Amino acid sequence: MKFRPCIDLHQGVVKQIVGSTLSDDSEAQLITNFTSSKPVSWYAQQYKRDQLTGGHIIKLGPGNDEAAKEALTTWPKSMQLGGGITDENAVYWLDSGASEVIITSHIFNDGQVHEEKLKKISTLIGKKNLVLDLSCRKKEGDYWIVTNRWQQFTNVKITIENLDYFSQFCCEFLVHAVDVEGKSRGIEEDLLNLLGNWGKIPITYAGGIHTMKNIESIFKLGKGNIDFTVGSALDIFGGNSLHYQKLVQQIREDYP
Repeated sequence: MKFRPCIDLHQGVVKQIVGSTLSDDSEAQLITNFTSSKPVSWYAQQYKRDQLTGGHIIKLGPGNDEAAKEALTTWPKSMQLGGGITDENAVYWLDSGASEVIITSHIFNDGQVHEEKLKKISTLIGKKNLVLDLSCRKKEGDYWIVTNRWQQFTNVKITIENLDYFSQFCCEFLVHAVDVEGKSRGIEEDLLNLLGNWGKIPITYAGGIHTMKNIESIFKLGKGNIDFTVGSALDIFGGNSLHYQKLVQQIREDYP
């Protein structure tokens, strides 16, 4: 189990936003937990200093390209890049310093999987350079992949069979538990149990983490197969329940 750091960009600034409140129509309901006064390079420099690879930079909407490039230049070929990735710009972002690119809406759109797009981008850049975001919400006892700023349910459930299928085209999964993401109120244990029982390629879980007890549960439920990322609960993002430097040290000591 590894700690995967994150950088969320909104309007060119590092922020922590309750992702389910993002909307293309209006930002009147947008809930922002934290807005940083530090440049994006400051965060990338911390991760570089601590040799934390495999984290992700997410562009939340337009106006984030320059900030993303700044982070990638600071810690090149060590962080993944997501947000608006398509087969037309994936190579550009890999050439700009992303270790891998993350896709969601490009293939999960209008409630369906566009398999031809998935196969095309996987062939174009190679599965070793592609991460699939399988962010999901719970409905009627199952976890369903959501898209379009996490507002729309697709017709795809998180199942062993679907994980097997999608893993043919990518090297990793990123899974946000949307119902608890950004709320620091605890993790989705049923989802982690499902993912941990599969464990065939690396998976990073995000959502609700705010204590070391949560992280211990991720290790147990995920059977050591699930990595994790922490947002709003971390002190470098304005939180007060988990301290970045202590977390880095403790993970290295307890989960070498």
